[in-house]
Amino acid sequence: MNAKAEDPNLWNKPSEAQKLMRERTQIESAVSATRKMERELDDVVTLSDMADEEGDEKAVAEVRMLIADLLARAKQVELESLLSGEADGNDCYLEIHAGQGGTEAQDWAEMLARMYTRWAEKKGYKVEYLEESAGEGVGIKSVTFRIGGVNAYGWLKTESGVHRLVRISPFDSNARRHTSFASVWVYPVVDDSIVIEINEGECRIDTYRASGAGGQHVNKTDSAVRITHLPTNIVVQCQNERSQHQNRAKAWEMLRARLYEAELERREAKVAQQEAVKTDIGWGHQIRSYVLQPYQLVKDLRTELETSDTQGVLDGDLDKFMAASLASRIKTGDELLN
Repeated sequence: MNAKAEDPNLWNKPSEAQKLMRERTQIESAVSATRKMERELDDVVTLSDMADEEGDEKAVAEVRMLIADLLARAKQVELESLLSGEADGNDCYLEIHAGQGGTEAQDWAEMLARMYTRWAEKKGYKVEYLEESAGEGVGIKSVTFRIGGVNAYGWLKTESGVHRLVRISPFDSNARRHTSFASVWVYPVVDDSIVIEINEGECRIDTYRASGAGGQHVNKTDSAVRITHLPTNIVVQCQNERSQHQNRAKAWEMLRARLYEAELERREAKVAQQEAVKTDIGWGHQIRSYVLQPYQLVKDLRTELETSDTQGVLDGDLDKFMAASLASRIKTGDELLN
């Protein structure tokens, strides 16, 4: 790949060049992480031998800490190596929609948007807002953003589903406990090498005035575009760009991605359960519960993983939930294949 990257004719075909560079970066990252751990393990072995010879208990304790850290990182790298799905390495789109719960649900949807933005920033991923529909006085009704980075879709695909919040409502003067719901749906950005044919005659295109709560990611113009794919009833929309032409181009790109994701779902039997929960954003369909009162608990209902560090989770500490869900999906896939 390095040799190909040095070919002066490579960039005559930009799409192929970008694909090559992305694949090279992914491989370099994996190889360098493994080699670094190998070097550190050699150092730990040397330190361990010295500690044993000298009977240095302090050094022995340090060795144990270093080994524990290496083991945790090795498990993370091993898990990342399992992100081998057809689109796992791609960027992705993430949509959040407020469900049952009115004002509470709209506020919850905004909290989820902040949570995923924080998670992406910690990963060093790029976040680009594409569309936002403001709530009625507070929060958001819906938001769509694109997240760019190595394995963005591979990690975030585990977050698709309904998320449930239980808390004392800050909007209730009687300080009663409320339950709110919001849905999160994730689908991959389609690589240029993947051809998705769309019959434009089967699509309805609407334009409207962009609106939102304001801020740097919302441009109030008359250029927002919504495309509805009539055979599947898939709807995408974009309002972030200043021109209708740019929003239309991004909306078509998003539609291609949604149709591609639908095809991936048809291929993967294990996603059947995920499809079932998309029927309603409410009771009985959640994948994860976030309880803030009367106690502190975030619990994933698919893997039974839970933590009392609710603030950490809402600040983007999601890796352990994604890892557990991914491992569970891989295990389920293996069982189906067998």
